Formats: sequence, structure tokens, C-alpha cells
Amino acid sequence: MRKMDRRSFLTGALKASGVAMSLPLLETLSWGDVPQAPARMVNICATLGLYADSWFPKSEGEGYEASEYLALIDQHRQHYTLISGLAHANQSGRQAHNSEITWLTSAEHPGLDGFRNTLSLDQAAADHLGYVTRFPSIVLGTTSPQSQSYTESGVMVPAQTSPAALFTRLFLQGNAEEVAKETRRLVDGGSILDHLSAGREQLLNQVSSADRQKLAAYFEAVRTAERELTEVRAWLDRPKPNVDAEPPEDIKDNADVVGRVRLMVNMVPLILETDSSRVVSLMIQDHGVVPKVSGVSGEHHGLSHHGQDEAKIVQLRKVESALVSVFGDFLTAMRERDLLASTAVLFGSNLGNANSHSATHLPILVAGGPFRHGSHVMAGRGENGAQDAPLSNLFVTLLRTMGVQKDSFGHSDGALTWA
Repeated sequence: MRKMDRRSFLTGALKASGVAMSLPLLETLSWGDVPQAPARMVNICATLGLYADSWFPKSEGEGYEASEYLALIDQHRQHYTLISGLAHANQSGRQAHNSEITWLTSAEHPGLDGFRNTLSLDQAAADHLGYVTRFPSIVLGTTSPQSQSYTESGVMVPAQTSPAALFTRLFLQGNAEEVAKETRRLVDGGSILDHLSAGREQLLNQVSSADRQKLAAYFEAVRTAERELTEVRAWLDRPKPNVDAEPPEDIKDNADVVGRVRLMVNMVPLILETDSSRVVSLMIQDHGVVPKVSGVSGEHHGLSHHGQDEAKIVQLRKVESALVSVFGDFLTAMRERDLLASTAVLFGSNLGNANSHSATHLPILVAGGPFRHGSHVMAGRGENGAQDAPLSNLFVTLLRTMGVQKDSFGHSDGALTWA
């Protein structure tokens, strides 16, 4: 059947009739001028782990029986892949939970003397995209500014913890005075950077070789900041997107862990739908409290270190089931808004066994994106997958979905693929 170019057809029709009319989808029309959805990335980490017996299926492949937690999201089975047998190498650090700061980087021995974190998965994608959106990346936390996002120089990108403030920043246009004030702040920042760079050569000639290396890294950060200031100024003149949503009200109660996670997760589809950013990372943090979950009387962190106490495990499963359910609702929202097919979603934890602080055999799920889904993949190596494969192999694959053509990332030794 002969195809007709849609734009030519509409142009002719409008010229002939002088009347604008929307048309149904016709098989003789080619809709090639409809823009393709951009590639996006979302990373969500539950830092206190996911109880393995309730998470992992007993079998591999497409016919696996859903575990306790997976039964809560099984309606989305054909839109995600479970991956077992992945980890970062050498995650023992200064503190037992230090592996949470390297989940998106793979840097070894976090927190030990001389440790410096490396570029995180989300920031690698954001660096590649640049300011094609108002924010190259958005980093979120549920209770503190700590995040898992790090620049190439090893500096942590602070997490935003207020959904209300985030909504304002993304969608509420300030008045002329507020916009002018923000512009002045950026201009002042630029002039300060120019001043700091002025004596560069003189300073470099007066310091040791080691200090010169530090200063070179510093001035490179300054140059990067200068470039970013120019990009940010350009966005100030553009109106923010309008959204059909009420501004959220922050939940002050730190014990309402599930509510706070849900409120932040609900922001993600809004961010993506308005193309405010294409890279979003959320750290579900330790709130240090007894969660407001029915039947739970123990503090979440303490429950994760259950010591095989069945009563504690029962309570832990209640908390984690609630969090997995929130993730399931997120997948529902992403599918309803037609966002999931263009968004690669990484969900899991930096701990495979929170009871022993083990950072091996991590619970990992990948949803959406350009992947074939619906199965449980064992990526581990050796007999019965006893040895973990590098989680960074998956990161290489995820970066490629964002157009970052890397052959390696972190400690990867290739890209992770599945049928």
C-alpha cells in the first residue's frame, strides 16, 4: 500500500479547506514526524536491603514462581527483569553500611583511608546529556542530603529531601523580582570563578608537584562550573512547564517512612513527563525510627539485623512489603503515562544480606527501557552461579540505553546482556 507523508497531506488539506481538523490514525499515513520519546534513566536503592528469602525466586527463566515480594508487583512481570548474582568487588569499608555510597559507582573499600569515590552511573548519563533539560539530573533522598551520586572528581551530589521544595523548583515560576535575583546570583558566581582563575599560573609556579595536581583538578572543576553557569542562565529565561497536579505537602513525621518514600516516588513521573530531567536517582535511606507500618514495633535498621529472630523477620517483611508495593505503584504510574518503555529503571539494594552487612548477591531489578522482560536471569559465574558477576556490567548496558557508548564502567569486564 502506498504511504502518504502526513505533513504533506495535512498541508494540502488545510490549504484546500482552510479549516483545521484532527484526524484519526490512518494506515495510509506515515507518522514519521512524531518525535520519539527520549531515553531516560531512574535509579532507586533501598539501602537497608531486601530480605533475600522473600525477594529471590527459586528458579530461573520466564516460568519462575513469584516470591512473596514479587507477588506484590507481578502484574508488571512482562515489564521487568530480575537479575541475580551481581555485586561490586571489595565493598568492605570503614563502616558496615559504607557500601551504600558506592552502589552507583563500584569504587572499592569505601570510607577507608585515602578513599575517593568515582563517577556514578547517573552522573555519567547526566554528563553525556548535558543541559538538554533544565536539570541534567535530579538526586533525591527520603530523609537526608546524603546521596549515591558522585561527580567524576568524587564529590557527592547532595540529595533533595523536600517534595514540596522540589515541586516549587521544577514547576512554579517565580515573579520577575525572584527571577532577577536568581540571575544576579548566577552572575555573581561567575565573576567569583573568573577572579579565582586569574592567578592560576602564578599559583601553580609556587607549589609542589602534588599540589599542582590538586590545583589542576580544582581548576578543571571551576571551568566545568563556568560552563554550567552559562547553561543555567539560559534556562532562567524559559518558562517552567505547567502540570495538572497539586503541590505536595511534606510529611514532617520521620516515622512515616512509607509515606515519605511514596511522596518522593510520585514526583518522578512528573519530572520525566515534563522533560525537566531525564536522569533521576532516589536513595531510600535509613530513617532511624520505628516505621509507621501496622504490626511493626521495631526500628527498621534493627529489624534488618534480625539475627534469624523469626519475630523480627516477620516485622521486617511487613516494612519491605510496603516499600515494594510503593515501587509497584510507581511502575503502574509509569505505564499509565506511557513513560516506562523509554525509561530504564534500576531498583535494588547495595546489601544482599543486611543481617550480616554482606554486599554480595544483590537484589537487582531492571524495568522498562529497550529490553525484553519477563524472566529471572542468573548472571553469576562459576558452578551454580556461586561467584558474582560485576554489577558494573549492567551499568555499561544501562548507559548504552542513554546513548553513552562505553565499553567499560567501574570494574566491569563487559556488558551484561540477556535474551
